[in-house]
Amino acid sequence: MLDATTRSGGTATADPQATAAELAVAPDTVAPEAPTGLVARCTRVLRSPWSRFALLVALLAGAASSMLLFEPQRLLAEGWPPQLGGAAAAVVFAAAYGLCTAAFVPRPLLNLAAGAVFGSELGLGTALVGTVLGAGISFGLGRLLGQDALRPLLRARFLKVADGQLSRHGFRSMMACRLFPGLPFWAVNYCAAVSRMGWLPFLLATALGSIPNTAAYVVAGARASTPTSPVFLVAIGVIAVPALIGAVIAWRKRHHLRGH
Repeated sequence: MLDATTRSGGTATADPQATAAELAVAPDTVAPEAPTGLVARCTRVLRSPWSRFALLVALLAGAASSMLLFEPQRLLAEGWPPQLGGAAAAVVFAAAYGLCTAAFVPRPLLNLAAGAVFGSELGLGTALVGTVLGAGISFGLGRLLGQDALRPLLRARFLKVADGQLSRHGFRSMMACRLFPGLPFWAVNYCAAVSRMGWLPFLLATALGSIPNTAAYVVAGARASTPTSPVFLVAIGVIAVPALIGAVIAWRKRHHLRGH
């Protein structure tokens, strides 16, 4: 009787089980809405590579300005604060050394201060720890905040060659950069961060390649009160001879490139 009424145009009731199944499936088929509005736009801007690069520039500019106000060269004239001594002083100095090198303070100045404050042996160890720490800070900041923005700009032939050398032969290339006296420490750090060099070869080559130059400056700082002593003269020679060789090599390379 119900089938006949339905076929003849009567009103048919829906199946309760089918209705429940449709209601159960309906929420799953609704796609989540994408975040829109001012918050979403601000999030995309902050996550963009150029926003992170701008943050890196702001951090480095602030660090460099603070170092100019702090004047770390006063350590050479005034010495280390008397309230700090022993191992605590070495730890604080190594941490300050790392932060100063990340803020573009020249390492020779800090190495001389390490020798003048702590002597040859402890000064060398403190300066090397600070060197690796500062290199790690610069490398981490450059890798996190600058690599994504700067890598697309590596279109010049020289930049591509340098990037390929650092990426494929990281340890060997970094050892050469650390042993070569004419390359700024901070510039090498940030160039390596933009490349695909790994953390381990970068830090290991920095620690090993920085020993000769760092030792020479630390010994010179420790023996600065006796400038006529043989040890001081040898340290000055170790500093001057590689610098002279590096200047000659750079001069010859410059004229070689001009000839081509």
